[in-house]
Amino acid sequence: MEKNKSIKRAAVVLSGCGVYDGSEIHEAVITLLALLRNGIDVEFFAPNIASSDCVNHIDGSAETPRNVLIESARIARGNITPLSTFDAENFDMILFPGGFGAAKNLCTFAYDGANCVVEESVKKAILSMYEAGKKLGFICIAPVIAAKVISNGVKITIGNDAGTAEAINAMGGQHVECTADSFVQDGNVFSTPAYMLAENAAVVEVGVSKMVSKMSE
Repeated sequence: MEKNKSIKRAAVVLSGCGVYDGSEIHEAVITLLALLRNGIDVEFFAPNIASSDCVNHIDGSAETPRNVLIESARIARGNITPLSTFDAENFDMILFPGGFGAAKNLCTFAYDGANCVVEESVKKAILSMYEAGKKLGFICIAPVIAAKVISNGVKITIGNDAGTAEAINAMGGQHVECTADSFVQDGNVFSTPAYMLAENAAVVEVGVSKMVSKMSE
């Protein structure tokens, strides 16, 4: 059945399941809820790749790396698609929750800083949406990916962490300080600090909801 084209559609890109090696679950769920509350259909995507590492979230010990798509399916309740199949024509916006997976699996920022490499399907999805003039949202640490891929002085925020801000500027972005209960907009590119600054999920919800509401206009 053909989808109702009058309803806006969002792609949410996940990077695994869990703050230390995948998507930050609170941020992912809050993003989903904010989109649904604004009447936007949501489809989940993730790269079909091995995770860079896997962390025991109780004691921090290393475990055997897992598949990013399969782990992300835990958050998506199994309804998820490989990011390699993403088609910008089918969506009005794309959003990237944070968590270390954004900096370990979607790109290598956690290891390489400003010299990071962005996973190919992530880069392709961002560029296709950006070049089509569609909206892009980056949460928590994910804005570093925008700095690397979009560059060109794009204004984004991760809050106020000096080291990360310096890396964003080195990659061709322009970091703007921002509180966790707000967001930064530069044209069709949006970002909010979330857990880079927020003390709890309630504060994350305020910033993400404000950003998504603006993206929905």
